[in-house]
Amino acid sequence: MAASSRPPFRADHVGSLLRPARLLTAREDRAAGRITAEELRAVEDDAIREVVRLQESIGLRTATDGEFRRTSWHMDFIYQLGGIDPADEKLTVQFFNESGKLEFQSAALRVHDRVKLTDTIFGDAFSFLKQQVGTGTPKLTIPSPSMVHYRGGRAAIDTGVYPDLDQFWTDLSAAYAEQVRRLADLGCTYLQFDDTSLAYLNDPRQREMVAAQGGDPEHQHERYIRQINASLAGRPDTMSVTTHMCRGNFRSSWAAEGGYDFVAEALFTQLDVDGFFLEYDDERSGDFAPLRFVPPGKKVVLGLVTTKRGELESKDDLKRRIDEAARYVPLEQLCLSPQCGFSSTVEGNALTQEEQVAKLRLIVETAQEVWGDN
Repeated sequence: MAASSRPPFRADHVGSLLRPARLLTAREDRAAGRITAEELRAVEDDAIREVVRLQESIGLRTATDGEFRRTSWHMDFIYQLGGIDPADEKLTVQFFNESGKLEFQSAALRVHDRVKLTDTIFGDAFSFLKQQVGTGTPKLTIPSPSMVHYRGGRAAIDTGVYPDLDQFWTDLSAAYAEQVRRLADLGCTYLQFDDTSLAYLNDPRQREMVAAQGGDPEHQHERYIRQINASLAGRPDTMSVTTHMCRGNFRSSWAAEGGYDFVAEALFTQLDVDGFFLEYDDERSGDFAPLRFVPPGKKVVLGLVTTKRGELESKDDLKRRIDEAARYVPLEQLCLSPQCGFSSTVEGNALTQEEQVAKLRLIVETAQEVWGDN
């Protein structure tokens, strides 16, 4: 079968990677004032150079910076949008794992002024990544515009600034469209919108939360799809765009569960992206039946290899599950990846660097055997 010439690739990965110990130490030193921002930057630069070489040595055609400069996969971006700041109150998110419950607290956000883009967010980070990549395609991951709204709903948006939410959505999509345009000017040809909300909304408990916030749980995903499309409407043909959807990924824990059935038809037929990274590592993700809505020409990246545990999957099991998915989407439209990032926040998931590498190698080797991709 022909190799995939454009992203997403047969063997791909979501984006974030475990931070090396020396980088975690440098971040602690910077927070305590023991080193300067420039010294931290130098440690980040070295760590990114090494992790790019690692990805290329494994055989991946995608190279990210591992999100090594970030604390969080999404808030580091969102707080750089003009008109949005951290709020005084804390937002508590409940996560689950095999041992029970885990709570994550972070500053909530407040939309206090008209949303706009000033500086190109992560522009310098992408330019540095691009300089390091030799054989792969540099990929930048940013949170979807949906995440700006899903964090707090209407209550997080100042009614004096936006008495009508339609204007908020117009401004937010315009800011994102400008961000996409500037990234294209920097040479970005592979951009990913990370969006947990489109997966969360499959969970009835999450829809109850949306209703309690005064939102529209039955149609909120449709609004999100429209705004993502507006954000991407001006992207150049040279830029491939994917979206990644998971149900939460914090220290090997999750926040939501349920198959893609609730959002599938609108998501797969209306969202104007080139590929969908889908979490499919266990029963929380449901079955492959929702993939029947995927139209020709769209790629589905099956997240069959978990990042939440170090235990290595079996190649035979992965091939069997790919065959199951191919009952709903032609094999040539399928790809393989981890189910999520290895370190969506700086803390990382509960596995070792060696286990992370083994999982990425497994993905590359399995893709080679299934699709003949190299």
